Amino acid sequence: MNLKHLILISTLLSAALLGQAQESKPPITWKDIPKWQYVRMNVLAISNNAKWYAYAEGPTQGDLNLLLKSAFDTTNYTYKIGGEAGAIRFNESASHVAFFEAAPYKTIKANEKAKKPNFKSLRLVTVKDTSSVLFERAKSFEFSNEGGNWLAVRFESPGEGPKGADAPKGSDLLLYNLQNKHSFNIGNVNEFQFNKSGQYLAYTIDANGKNGNGVFLRDMQTGTTYALDNEKAAYSKITWNKEGNALALLKAKTDKKYKTPVYTMIGVKDIRGDASNIISYTGLDEQEISAGFGISENSSPFWSKDLNTLFFGIAKLEKTEKAVADSTVQDSTKIAEKKPTVKADKDAEKPDMIIWNWQDKRLQSAQRTQSNRDKNYTVQSAYHIKTKQFVSLADSTRKSILLASNQDLGYALDYTPYEMASSLDGQQFADLYLVNIATGHSRKAIEKLYLNALRNISFSPDGKYLLYYQDGHYHNLNTSSLASTNLTEKISASFIAEKVDNNVEKPGTPNFGWTADSKHVLLRDNFDLWKVSVDGKSAIAITDRWKDQQWAVSRLLSNLYPDDDFTDLKKDQYFTVFNDGDKQSGIAVWKAGSNKLEIRQHSDDLYSYISKPKQANELFFVKENNTTSPELYVTENATFKNTRKLTENTPNKNDYALSSGSKLISYVNDFGDTLQATLFLPADYVEGKSYPTITYIYERLTDGTNSYSNPAFPGGGFNRAVYTSNGYAVLMPDIAYKLNDPGMSAVACVVPAVKAAVATGIVDAERVGIHGHSWGGYQTSFLITQTDIFKAAVAGAPLTNMISMYSLIYWNSGTTNQSIFESSQGRLTTGYWDNWDAYTRNSPIYHIKNVNTPLVILHNDKDGAVDYTQGIEYFNGLRRLQKPVAMLTYNGENHGLVKEVNRKDYAVRMMEFFDYYLKGATSPDWWEKGIDYLDMDKHLEERSFN
Repeated sequence: MNLKHLILISTLLSAALLGQAQESKPPITWKDIPKWQYVRMNVLAISNNAKWYAYAEGPTQGDLNLLLKSAFDTTNYTYKIGGEAGAIRFNESASHVAFFEAAPYKTIKANEKAKKPNFKSLRLVTVKDTSSVLFERAKSFEFSNEGGNWLAVRFESPGEGPKGADAPKGSDLLLYNLQNKHSFNIGNVNEFQFNKSGQYLAYTIDANGKNGNGVFLRDMQTGTTYALDNEKAAYSKITWNKEGNALALLKAKTDKKYKTPVYTMIGVKDIRGDASNIISYTGLDEQEISAGFGISENSSPFWSKDLNTLFFGIAKLEKTEKAVADSTVQDSTKIAEKKPTVKADKDAEKPDMIIWNWQDKRLQSAQRTQSNRDKNYTVQSAYHIKTKQFVSLADSTRKSILLASNQDLGYALDYTPYEMASSLDGQQFADLYLVNIATGHSRKAIEKLYLNALRNISFSPDGKYLLYYQDGHYHNLNTSSLASTNLTEKISASFIAEKVDNNVEKPGTPNFGWTADSKHVLLRDNFDLWKVSVDGKSAIAITDRWKDQQWAVSRLLSNLYPDDDFTDLKKDQYFTVFNDGDKQSGIAVWKAGSNKLEIRQHSDDLYSYISKPKQANELFFVKENNTTSPELYVTENATFKNTRKLTENTPNKNDYALSSGSKLISYVNDFGDTLQATLFLPADYVEGKSYPTITYIYERLTDGTNSYSNPAFPGGGFNRAVYTSNGYAVLMPDIAYKLNDPGMSAVACVVPAVKAAVATGIVDAERVGIHGHSWGGYQTSFLITQTDIFKAAVAGAPLTNMISMYSLIYWNSGTTNQSIFESSQGRLTTGYWDNWDAYTRNSPIYHIKNVNTPLVILHNDKDGAVDYTQGIEYFNGLRRLQKPVAMLTYNGENHGLVKEVNRKDYAVRMMEFFDYYLKGATSPDWWEKGIDYLDMDKHLEERSFN
């Protein structure tokens, strides 16, 4: 045997051993999830000069690290930040970064269990030499915006002194100079806010006994502090204007005439220290605000752009009984003539009850659930400085107003003519009024506007026009003449969203608002983007027949220009795009001066967190797909020619067997529609081998084909990553609906999708299970009445009886399910009394005798979305028929599971159930024979794991 043969044998042996090593990677178990490590993209921070970025990473349950890295070389630093991630911020010049450090994870959990507070520290790092300062018991912090030379840190209060609503809210505020490291302490600070330039810091004092309370202005350049208003009162809601040259806030004082504090609005402009122009307005002394109203604490006052008007809210202000009595007594004669009145006995025992009435425009349950909103309701108002005039811009019928950019007018919606009908069938309409800000005068501009299109309403920058959607077309309203122009009737494309199959009236496609010059609106049909002139005479397709390639614009990245209120076509504009055919996505650029949108980057990935630092040309973005976790990238000048990856997410992914990818399947449903389904492959997939499969359903799911599934304990029990790691394929089909047949539509789509997946050879037809939660739970419970294609099913929080569910309460909002059935997911067109066949045809309970599939139901006793009785009704029906069924109820939980211990338990039980029926594993005892009530504690103790 020569050397070549020895080398060849050695190579083959090495490859075989490597293959064994790869094949021997273990699947992820539920016990592995706490140690699964990943990047917390939600606290990612990038410096304004694009040179530095920072993020937190670490295990799902455990202590985390913060990584501070250079975007241009390998320089990086690591800091331990404890058991939870908090805000990370760079100052303007990127010379410093600040971030919170929490207690260790175990300490946090122990304190939460013992109902003890958890405190954080704030670490300030000097980037060039990594020297740092630690501030303990920090509560919040801010850098001084564009000035960037100061850090303000507010600390936790000592916890001593009076408690309750009148307790002082102030605590220490430390001002730390980033250059000379000098610090200044201000005590009893409640709120603080730098202006845009960072020259001024406005703050309020809220001290014990209100001693020294006020609003103060500190000049950060000179160190001089000015008392703008100083009184025994409570100050709140500091709001700087965008330019940073004016601020507004509220002051509250106790007044024995009123049951609640009386609020004064304070406006400050022409800021020159003590010489600043300060406006104080209460409205009561001036007797201008409507009787029974006062300035509301529940809205933040703000300046108009021209600094001539202050906007604020008013709310009901109730007088004390004594004040009411005093105001009615005019003279001794009237006192003598006054007839005795019968006083209610406040101490008498009263029934605890609710009165429901058929004329209630809102159900009593909705009124109760929404009572805090109603109590805190404010009427938008204005105070014109020059004329010293109060103007109410809204009222009890037109409750809110949206201002035009020029703030000369706004629009308000009046729901009252349609409120009763809307509460019954869910079809929402309103009359739109234009409101003159100077006078408060309103004009009805659009009658019975369908509010499915509410998100499509916007003023032009100059306020001369209002864009809105109605009856399948976009229209432009002249705000002076009220003449309306149809902008899309001459465009050879449909602006009705073709995939929306709810019972709604011609739902609109998206629009991307106005160009900054007020000359054009940006409208999208189902695929192409159009630049349409304000008079509708010109419509230019910015995309070139994208329908042929199935591309569509999904989002305008307006966040890249945070100072722009509208789309400035003198600048390059960026969009995210999505392909409905192959599920690719990407980033497109509309170059300034052109009329063409060009896709610069696209791939089998999902793109998110796209940002452009304001002092740099680089573009940062996060990209992921179904086998690669989200990673941060940077590209120069948005060319994507020099793209670099900046993170290494999920570092322990190589320790486990993970999904091998996905396959996009095209199939035809029973209605003749061509649809798609995504089949996620199991770990270590081998072509030609078939696998047990979980069919997960909701509505249309294939848009998530390239999404990454992070191993976790979900509120709904199912986690794609864990199942594919454990040898399952996962099928997620699209479901298209026909009105009055939601359940039958699911059957018409899901069963053909499963058959198409079986035809690939990947899915074992004898080992297919199904699961869905909420609406998916309903469809799961219905499908098993129509087909035996599934060997096991888990239905989470399922609707099971369309007729009984129709008139029950959606307790999370207090509204009836009737509106959901007739205008939302239910996809039914009337009540059951006029549509009996559709309701029974699509109700699982009416076909319950057909069920042959073993079923686990999850239904919690405090479910505020799908009533608990729906699960009970289906369980008891199946039990009466002696069909194999179990129901899991987690006491006190709502529609989804929140408590970690419950999420863990449900996830484990679901997989045990599927493993038994689809893999031949041992049947779990809770399924095989049930658990007696008195044995439950012992059963749970034996199953507990950390």
